[in-house]
Amino acid sequence: MVSLWILLLVAVSASAPAYADGTDLLYIQESVSASLDAVILGQDGSEYAARMAADTIGGALDSMREADPEAANLIHVGVLDLYSDAGAGLDVSADARQLQVMLAGLDPSDPDPARAASLLLGDADDAYREHSRADNESAHGLSVDLAARARALSEAAGHEERLALELDSFFDELEESMEARDEFHSVGTLIAAIIRDLVGHGQGSHDGAELYSNIRLLYVDLAAALEEGDYASAEALGIEAYLENFEYLEADIESADPDLLYTLEWQMREDLRDMIKEQKPAPEILGFLDSVILPGLDEAEAKVAAVAVGDLAPAPEKELLEMGDATDDQKSEVRSEIDFIRDTLRDMADVYEAGDTETAHALARTAYLDSYEYVEIPLRSIDPDFTLEVEFQFAELRSAVRQGAPVEDVRALSIAIDRSLDESERLVTGIGTLAPTIAFISSFAIIFREGLESVLILGVILMYLESSRNTRFSKHVYYGVIAAIGATAVTWLAASYIIEISGAERELIEAVAALSATAVLFYVSFWVLGKLEHRKWMEFVKAKVWQATATGSASVFVMLAFFTVYREGFETVLFYQAMSGFARYMEGYVALGFVLGLATLLAIYWAVRRLGRHLPLRALFGLTMGVGAYLSIAFLGNGVRELQVIEVVPYTSLLGTVPRLDVNVAAMTGIYPTLETVVAQIVLLSVYLSASAYVLVMRPRRAARLESMRVSRKDHD
Repeated sequence: MVSLWILLLVAVSASAPAYADGTDLLYIQESVSASLDAVILGQDGSEYAARMAADTIGGALDSMREADPEAANLIHVGVLDLYSDAGAGLDVSADARQLQVMLAGLDPSDPDPARAASLLLGDADDAYREHSRADNESAHGLSVDLAARARALSEAAGHEERLALELDSFFDELEESMEARDEFHSVGTLIAAIIRDLVGHGQGSHDGAELYSNIRLLYVDLAAALEEGDYASAEALGIEAYLENFEYLEADIESADPDLLYTLEWQMREDLRDMIKEQKPAPEILGFLDSVILPGLDEAEAKVAAVAVGDLAPAPEKELLEMGDATDDQKSEVRSEIDFIRDTLRDMADVYEAGDTETAHALARTAYLDSYEYVEIPLRSIDPDFTLEVEFQFAELRSAVRQGAPVEDVRALSIAIDRSLDESERLVTGIGTLAPTIAFISSFAIIFREGLESVLILGVILMYLESSRNTRFSKHVYYGVIAAIGATAVTWLAASYIIEISGAERELIEAVAALSATAVLFYVSFWVLGKLEHRKWMEFVKAKVWQATATGSASVFVMLAFFTVYREGFETVLFYQAMSGFARYMEGYVALGFVLGLATLLAIYWAVRRLGRHLPLRALFGLTMGVGAYLSIAFLGNGVRELQVIEVVPYTSLLGTVPRLDVNVAAMTGIYPTLETVVAQIVLLSVYLSASAYVLVMRPRRAARLESMRVSRKDHD
């Protein structure tokens, strides 16, 4: 046990970065001065503070000598004598004050206060650990003093307003936690959070040294917890070391040695946690840390540093796999893990809104550590950049929860992760064959359904003009068609531009588009249903053409053709805008469906001109109604689901009752395993079935009975 502690402390000291700009010297001045203050107070256990001063000076003597060799040597010898005399029980307060004066005489050149503060916090963590381990009153006072000095340096760094407020909040919590003498792992978590903010936003470059140091410090705390038999705290500290520190080092380690990264990742995330969960004997766990994880960290840090200075060539980039290049087992596991993550994040948001920050943070951590990590295994080999992006999304969420961010901010981060889960599933599972087929058919159906009415009306208009010897108006019909096509293109561009600059969240835009498309499809489907009879259709068209020819004005034909085509064009824009939000990675199939749909419409136009009323209009309009009904049901499901994502509509899971479709198939059908989407789709389908039964069955039968009664009465008369 003792050997592990010594190894860890030496490793921490050795990993402390030396800043040529005077940062290291500023840190030494503040840290040693705080230790000397603790010695001067003379509380129980003050020899620990003297030892810390000696350790700090010994680990950074070179930096002091660069500033003032003579003074450095005198301070070094003086601190060593102080440590010896304090251990012997002598009064060393006068010597301590003299050493403080000598330290203050050193002049750091261009120091970075933020980085010096992060190093002081590392010492504060050490001191607080000693207080928790041995009930050392002097160590407790030293930890409080070091944290206060770190706060002063942080404030001197001049952070931007948002970060300054965040750090103030963290330091307030740390001060309260230390004064309340909370468990050391709680204090360590706060210190780690502050260090990340200081390191991430401090001036100058960051080479990860603080994160390696922080991991080692957390493992020191972990060792202390195991020594006391506190396996719960040990597990929390192991998670903290991996999740809140090692995660930020992964990209650099992967560039130096990918295999080492994956080995360390598994050892820290799985092997160590499993040993702690199973409550293996402390010596066994500590031996694993001592002989496996810590040497691996040392190797990783050395290789990353060697790559940075050019002594080691970066690892060759691995050839990435194509989207969907995962095994069936991996695809199945990814779907299962994503479902678990979604449920966990919803629970997290609910308990956070209820004010239970601790449980919310645990759930956010569980969603990533116990689930998304398994999604990453196949995902990283397909798109490592996106994988890293999602890792940071989870990190942002955990940070926001820990900081007590506004509920709406936490929910926004959760929504962003929900969207990334869809993308993760697409990348791992691919688009398959069924979803692209549905995308193609849906695209074909949209342009066919919307263009059919225009083609039929225009065909009949031109036929009527020819038969009535009014062909002089034909060119004006074509003028109207061309103008309508141009207006449709402008509408598409305008809609795309307005959506882009609206600033509205993507989920809300897609929900509005989908529900708007549903409403329009619902209306036009019933409009078509009322014109399934050939006679009614022809009467409708003839009435429009007669009105136009009666005026004798060419502009009337232009406007008739324009509005005939543009009305359908406007609806087409709406429907394709709605589909574009759900047919990701299937745009080629959508385009193919559009082109073939146009080709089919041209063929029908030719048939109308040649065959006229002999076209099977009832069948064609029945088909368009069926297409419109299907599309509206699919759009409705997607619209409700988007509202669930942004928590406008409740979410009641039906997993296990309703089939869980592949994300792409679900997007193209709108079928999701939730009560709200299923009920909405069933209600709409019931309306269509009821209306169709009335129009196609009940109304004709009633008309037939009335006709039979009239005939019978006439015969009777």
